[in-house]
Amino acid sequence: MSADAVLPDAPLFAPPAGFIRLRLTVAYHGAEFAGWQSQPQTRTVQDTLHEAFARLGAGESARPVAAGRTDAGVHADAMPVHIDVPDSFRLAPQRLARALNAHLPSDLAVLDAAPAPANFHARFRCTGRAYIYRLWTAPQRHPMWADRALHVSAPLNAEAMNAAAAALIGTHDFAAFATREDRHTVRELRELEVRRTSELWEIHVQGESFLRHMVRGLVGTLLLAGQGQLSPAQTADILSGGERARAGANVPAHGLTFSGAEYGKVVYRSQSTSLFSSF
Repeated sequence: MSADAVLPDAPLFAPPAGFIRLRLTVAYHGAEFAGWQSQPQTRTVQDTLHEAFARLGAGESARPVAAGRTDAGVHADAMPVHIDVPDSFRLAPQRLARALNAHLPSDLAVLDAAPAPANFHARFRCTGRAYIYRLWTAPQRHPMWADRALHVSAPLNAEAMNAAAAALIGTHDFAAFATREDRHTVRELRELEVRRTSELWEIHVQGESFLRHMVRGLVGTLLLAGQGQLSPAQTADILSGGERARAGANVPAHGLTFSGAEYGKVVYRSQSTSLFSSF
């Protein structure tokens, strides 16, 4: 995933003259999307949502902006989004989610919509992002989780994985876990924890922002620890060494879900099930 850092000296964010800003919470199944970001002749979440607004008469609206620009195949359960629409757009916010969903495909939905708080910016005002990576840890694959969790048939040691994860918590240079990253690579990792729930395991990850493919690289490294191939000390050495080749491979995108975001004391996440609660 791309870096989504908060700008330390960001100006006040306001919609252009003649526009109003709306805040949405969006969920999507990422399998058939080429990620969030608009791309030519490719199906993306951003373009699909923008087209739905156009069908409702907000054709001059700006493209929606998300808290996290997820990659192809990554899901979102509670993605905060903002969009600037002409102030002539008359559809009431309390009716907007239902109206948009009537024009959206089955793998994308708006969970709620409301006027945006003053100076709200879905990306640059975000102070925390949460992801969950799911593992189906059973000898045989399960069709219900085939496109939402990585099937791992070999035994894993959750305690060893959490011991390795502890070596990565904090503010560090995470270049060893990023893909093709030429920007500033220091990030604060606030949570990295493996939680066992029967055969379905969840790896919860939280931070202010993440480098490209950083979460997937972290999970790939924890899998090595769970298989007995890495100790916590070796994991710390990989972190300090900064060499991508020494860390675990990027795990597949389909196991990763954007699960929520925070803006200071305000948290956006799905309330439909505790399975997705991370903050």
